[in-house]
Formats: sequence, structure tokens, C-alpha cells
Amino acid sequence: MSRANAKVARAAALKNHWDGPVDGPRLAKKKKIVFIASDMGDAGISGLYNGVKEAGAGAGWWVLTINCGGRCNQGAAIVSQALEMKPDGIILAGVDASTQAKGLAAAAEAKVPVVGWHASTRSGATDGLFTNITTNPKDVAQIAALYGVVESNSKGGIIVFADNSNAYSQAKSNAIIEIIKQCEGCRLLGVEDISAADAPSRMQGVVEGLTKRYGAKWNQAIGVNDVYFDLMEKPAIAALMAANKVQCLSAGDGSNSAYKRIRSNTLQIGTVPEPLYMHGWQIVDELNRAFAGVAPSGYVTPVHLVTSQNIAYDGGPKNYFDPANDYRGQYQKFWAK
Repeated sequence: MSRANAKVARAAALKNHWDGPVDGPRLAKKKKIVFIASDMGDAGISGLYNGVKEAGAGAGWWVLTINCGGRCNQGAAIVSQALEMKPDGIILAGVDASTQAKGLAAAAEAKVPVVGWHASTRSGATDGLFTNITTNPKDVAQIAALYGVVESNSKGGIIVFADNSNAYSQAKSNAIIEIIKQCEGCRLLGVEDISAADAPSRMQGVVEGLTKRYGAKWNQAIGVNDVYFDLMEKPAIAALMAANKVQCLSAGDGSNSAYKRIRSNTLQIGTVPEPLYMHGWQIVDELNRAFAGVAPSGYVTPVHLVTSQNIAYDGGPKNYFDPANDYRGQYQKFWAK
């Protein structure tokens, strides 16, 4: 428990120090970018898109979108479709790069750089990408699970909401389960594999079944994404959760609704959000490095935990994680050289 508390405290610390790149090429002008979204209905993907648009606006970057609606990984032609739009660069957001090998090979042949976001479980140049921007899924999941252990005083009766439709979410699911199994007093009641795309149609039936099966034994839910708890705000589901006083926490991505729930102490007690706007700015920087023929920055953002104790900081009043580390000014400083 002491080690768990120490890890949770580090993750919850203020993120007001810039630890990213301090040098890079001047920002190129008027680039056409295709943003391939796994699902624009996902708060993480839409936040990232807004960050990319914001970062590139000053240089006249034009961002076009392809929205897969949660089905990108079922077809291998999506990158090839993007190439038909004659872009200067491509962003693969939440799409498993391993399912797009043929398209990525075509992009490499056409000398069109592809930057991923959660396109692999690994960060950096991997799976045919110029670079992949991601926090370590195992680290994210461990912090969410450890916070659950701490808050339940090692007595949680836990349901894990997993998403095995992509490698990144699956890695988070596995890491959450691993931590729970190490907690002697915790009970892993079950694992519900529900993709983000299927969650809207399935959540009410799943929660009804869980409350009937476990009753008061179920007192904690840990999800790989806030989407499950966003959907639990529906009155019929919220009533079921309230009856059991279930504590909910998430290993990503820090939705607007999640912040509101944590602040009001309604249903959700924590989330491990992504700095979506900052990742958008990093994507623009990484694409710009590719255009200039230099190596990726190699920057990986540290894990952050949001609770009611620190929600007033690092973008919390705006209901999303926006580190107070002056990342916009830091990038603009060397982009304008």
C-alpha cells in the first residue's frame, strides 16, 4: 500500500514544468494533412483533432478528416484512401498500425510521413510510422488500478470494462487486471469486453446484468476509457450504479463529462487523462520534423491522475487535461526561429 500511495502521489502531482523538446526545425507553411480518426465521437480523438488544428493554424495547415466510426481496424485500405487525397502528411489516430501495413508501405513509397497516436502500444518510430505518440498503456492502467486499490483500502469488488478491439486498449485492460490480482483483499468479479463503438448500445443491459449477479459485492468499476461512465449518466443506468454506491475510475482519456463527475463527486472518482491538445501540438511538431528530414523528438508525456484533490489545476477548470507547462509557447519558440 505504501508503494501504491507513492505512485499515485507522483501521478497526481502538478504538471507545470516543461520537459519536452526545446529545439527543432522552423515550422513549414501550408501543409495538407489527413487526420484518420478511429472514431470522431470519442472525446479523446476529437480533442486531439482540435489540438492539431490549433497548432497548425498559424502556419496555414489544412486538416482533412476520415472518420472510421470505430471500424478502421476491420479494413486495411484506410491509409491508401488518405493517400488518394494527396496529403503532405497523415495522422493515424487510434487506429492499429499493424492492420494498415499495406497502406503504410504505400505511404513510405510516396514519401508521405505518417504519425500515429495510440496506433501502437509502443512510442517512437514503430510499425511503419515516422513516430507514434502515446503514453505507456501499462503505466496509465497501473495508476488507475492502484488508485482504485488505495481508495477501496484493498477491499474492492471490481468489474473491469475492457476494450480488446485494439492493441493499446487491450494492453491497458491486461495491466489493470494484473494489478487487481496482486491485491490480496480485492475481488476481480469480472471483465466486460465492450468496444467504445459498441458501448452506447450495450451498457444498459450489461450494468443491469451485473447488478443482478453481484448486488452489493460490486463496489468499484475500472474502465480503459471514460466512455463507459459517460454513458452511465443516463438515468436508468445511473440509478443502478447509485444503489450500489459503485466507485468508478478510468485509465483514459479524460472526457469533459469525467471532469464534471469527479468535481461533483458523482459516480466517478478519478481518470488518467491524455493531454490531448498538447499531443496535437506534438503531432504537428513530429510531422514538421519529418518534412525537414530530421529524427523524431522522442518525447513521451508523463502519466497524470486527476482526482477531486487536484482537479482545480492543469486545465481542470476547462474540464480537460491541459498541462500548465507552457507547451504552446515552447513549441512556438523554436518553430519561429
